[in-house]
Amino acid sequence: MSRTWIVVPAAGSASRFGGLRPKQYVDLAGAPMILRTLDRLAVLGASAIVVVLAPDDAEFERVVPQRPGVEALRRGGTTRAASVRNALIVLASRCADDDWILVHDAARPCVPREALLRLVDAVANDAVGGLLALPLADTLKRADASADAPRVIRTEDRSSLWLAQTPQMFRYRVLADALALDAAVDATDEAQAVEALAATGACAMPRLVLGSPANIKVTYVGDLALAASILQTQGDP
Repeated sequence: MSRTWIVVPAAGSASRFGGLRPKQYVDLAGAPMILRTLDRLAVLGASAIVVVLAPDDAEFERVVPQRPGVEALRRGGTTRAASVRNALIVLASRCADDDWILVHDAARPCVPREALLRLVDAVANDAVGGLLALPLADTLKRADASADAPRVIRTEDRSSLWLAQTPQMFRYRVLADALALDAAVDATDEAQAVEALAATGACAMPRLVLGSPANIKVTYVGDLALAASILQTQGDP
């Protein structure tokens, strides 16, 4: 039976967020954001949750009480892909090729538990895996290159466009092989790396699973108030 291992990349500089500390440690409605995220992921009962930290991270143990199955790994890379790849290297001796690796952003603390379970159920028998995503609802404009006063070039067809979210969940061997490709260096999510692997004919493309508008990513300080409101709506203290 395939097991599930969760990887939470949390080694970024959060330069867009600002502030004096990494955003995963800021207060969100009375608790550090990373704790909110770990609480959501606990519903999956994974074999382990590996939180990938910057090598010089000095806050994790102060902020996160010891929890069974939660492991800190100070092997964060210069990119998201490098951080996840380092986690897979560490997990290699513990994972079977068909085990699941579920990667979730530390800054997505509001992912509904039902969305997590929906993803797991949807890809359970898939040879590759997939990701939570939302069909694009807004009209999409392509702009010219002017930085000062951009103008519309055209309206793009949105009928087949989706907004990627996390978690993204792939078989261990599929994701490890995808992240080993040169093309994975610039991948902004795991699905993009798997897409590059699929382009070689080694696997199928990732499956899209309906996500949730509540699954926001906290990118700017102003997003904290929205996240707190969502948590309250969801019944979290």
